[in-house]
Amino acid sequence: MTEPEPAQREPGPEPDRIPLYGENAALRRKRLVSGLVGVVLFAAAFGGIAGLIGGQVAGLVVAGIIALPLLYLVTYNARRQVWLEGKTVVVRNWGSRRIDLVAAGRIDLLVSDVRGTRTVSLLVNSAARGKAIKIDLAVYAGTGGRELGILALRRLADALLNNIDANGMVFSELLVAQLRSEARGDAAADRPLYRLASAAPSGKLVQRFTMDAVSRFVATLE
Repeated sequence: MTEPEPAQREPGPEPDRIPLYGENAALRRKRLVSGLVGVVLFAAAFGGIAGLIGGQVAGLVVAGIIALPLLYLVTYNARRQVWLEGKTVVVRNWGSRRIDLVAAGRIDLLVSDVRGTRTVSLLVNSAARGKAIKIDLAVYAGTGGRELGILALRRLADALLNNIDANGMVFSELLVAQLRSEARGDAAADRPLYRLASAAPSGKLVQRFTMDAVSRFVATLE
């Protein structure tokens, strides 16, 4: 009589993958094409001016110097994808980085302003030096814009709630307040993330809110 073989443990379910940025392939292609057109026009303009002054060779050199770093930025942004796996945020471009939201050493709230379009983001820093991931929560232009979906905000809030070292509870309460505002049907201008975007001073490309400022703002929310 042969002994029964030990039962093989079935692998557990894979953590849900919640897209946070760049999941739409068609939108990424559109962003890439528009970016490439902008690079060509920008480099041609500077190259043309240099060519009038220094000749054809100088024009081509200047156009190349202008175009190369811009091409890198355009392709980087077009390829960038960010998603949430369980309590881990993952960013993929030419490589991948992963940060556990529960174990993150520091979290900052950023508001960037580019040509009147304001983006509210969380900058999550891991305990490892120089390792950070930016999560865009909402993008506003005028009285409209786009925000992360309900499921993504809910999962982020749940993960941040358990982060003690970086005061994740404050950011979790901010996201929960945003979800409540959406559930009430508040207009964009009355939602917490829009109010934060509006509160950032004009004329600054990126504004970092201190933890005290975020805590005071969250304390005023319902």
